[in-house]
Amino acid sequence: MTDHIANLLKLQVIEFKETTEPNSESVRTELRNVIPAPILAHYDRLAVRRKKGVAIVRNQVCTGCHMRLPIGTINTLLQRQDVQLCDNCGRYLYIPETPEAVTEPAPAAPVKPAAKRKRKALAPASV
Repeated sequence: MTDHIANLLKLQVIEFKETTEPNSESVRTELRNVIPAPILAHYDRLAVRRKKGVAIVRNQVCTGCHMRLPIGTINTLLQRQDVQLCDNCGRYLYIPETPEAVTEPAPAAPVKPAAKRKRKALAPASV
C-alpha cells in the first residue's frame, strides 16, 4: 500500500513542477497508470483546487495542515499496511522510511545569577 503513496508523492513532485527531469511527461503517464483509480481520483480532487494531495508526517504532525495526528493513525502509518488520510485536510499521509537527521541544539551558555540589589532604607515619614 505504501507503494501507491510513494508513487503519488513522485507524481506530485512532477505535477507541481518541483523537478526538472527531461522525460517527466512519460514518467507522469506511467505513474498515473500504476496508481489505483480510487486513490488517483481523490488525489485529483485535491489537485484541481491546487492543493498537494500527499503530506509528509513530521513529529506526528501533518505538514499539509499542521494539525497533530492521532496516535492510532501514526501507528497504522508506521506499520505501512494501509493508506491513511488526514482527518483535517483530507491529504494522503506519508512517513518517510528514513527519518530525517535530527540536529542537536548547541549547548546554552551558562546563566549567571542576577546580582542582589541592596535596598535603601526608607526615611521615617514626618508627621
